[in-house]
Amino acid sequence: MSRREEELEKEGWVRQFVADEPRLSEAVETYKSIGFEVHLEPLPMDENCDSGECRMCFKENPDRYRVIYIRPVK
Repeated sequence: MSRREEELEKEGWVRQFVADEPRLSEAVETYKSIGFEVHLEPLPMDENCDSGECRMCFKENPDRYRVIYIRPVK
């Protein structure tokens, strides 16, 4: 787990999944409609496949993807 992920976890954020448009906007809308705050993070490309997640598919255009985090509205 990266330092940034640890910070987000301490703030109550829970990682959901990686998405790009149009699914990204759809997921954000859905999470908000069921009572969650939504936070988007850039896709970290410095991790390698040893972390359990391969990023090879994202290397062409990493800026279009976001990691979705949610937490209950306070």
